[in-house]
Amino acid sequence: MTSLSDDPGQEQWLDEEAGRIVRPYVMTRGRTKPSRGKFDLITLVMTTGAPTPGQPGLGPEHLTIVGMCEERPVSVAEIAAHLDLPAGTVRVLLGDLVDRRLVAVQEPHRDNEVLSLDTYKAVLNGLRAL
Repeated sequence: MTSLSDDPGQEQWLDEEAGRIVRPYVMTRGRTKPSRGKFDLITLVMTTGAPTPGQPGLGPEHLTIVGMCEERPVSVAEIAAHLDLPAGTVRVLLGDLVDRRLVAVQEPHRDNEVLSLDTYKAVLNGLRAL
């Protein structure tokens, strides 16, 4: 293992085979599920408030999410890609932000109706025509 920084406060430990040693569970304090919500990959997130400086329990990733979603709604998939984190980790972080009323989410609309067989056939025929 090697450190990429001479400043002890800015160490980024790397292992040549494993990559970054800091695991996502550190950011989530060991939690694997959000405190609320499901947060599909296409769920949209929008900032609703500004965090208080030095607010306990908010890490830099939380603050980055709040900043990303200030101007326009951003999907969970975009947030995960921007932060280079697994979607599960982002979901836990989003749960924290929803609990603190710093973000609002818009889940995708789900119809409970089952599509008819004719609809599936029409879609299949349309795909074959491509």
